[in-house]
Amino acid sequence: MDNPKENCFIYADSNKCLGCKSCELACALAHAGCDLETAAAKQMQLKPRNSVVEVEGVVVPIQCRQCEDAPCAHVCPVGALCQEDGLVKLNRENCVGCKLCAMVCPFGSIVMTPVAVHTFQEKRTNKARALKCDLCFSRLGKVSEEACACVQACPTQALALVDYESYRQQVLLARVQEIAKSRPTGSIRA
Repeated sequence: MDNPKENCFIYADSNKCLGCKSCELACALAHAGCDLETAAAKQMQLKPRNSVVEVEGVVVPIQCRQCEDAPCAHVCPVGALCQEDGLVKLNRENCVGCKLCAMVCPFGSIVMTPVAVHTFQEKRTNKARALKCDLCFSRLGKVSEEACACVQACPTQALALVDYESYRQQVLLARVQEIAKSRPTGSIRA
């Protein structure tokens, strides 16, 4: 039996991130299906699926990490979140707005967005649904670095779509290069 490939995710290099929020804007516009001028003319309320956060001088975009054992999918009482096709998918139509997924997300990357206000027998109820990064799958029906609006918009290339094994290999290579640089030149190999 083949082992399924682990979920891809967006890697953010905090050393390259400027905090410009280009990724947030690109995400929101891509999912709104329009450009900035159209969104402004229609006074659309844009809803990015990522957010740029600054803590103690470190700036980094936060979005769904597409967890392998996703707590949000486990806790969802109506099955609106599930593991499928190498990512954590959200069916917003099934979402009842209970906020359990947002409460258990270890990265704080699930937000609740208002959908409508209902009035029934003169009583008002708000309707909100979860919103999270889906690596632009909902827009284009595929996951690729070219499809991810945030990756394409980043002016410093601080964002990249990676799979765990490729990322692990890159980290190992970087560590070996650091070790090689720290060795004195002309040292004798054992």
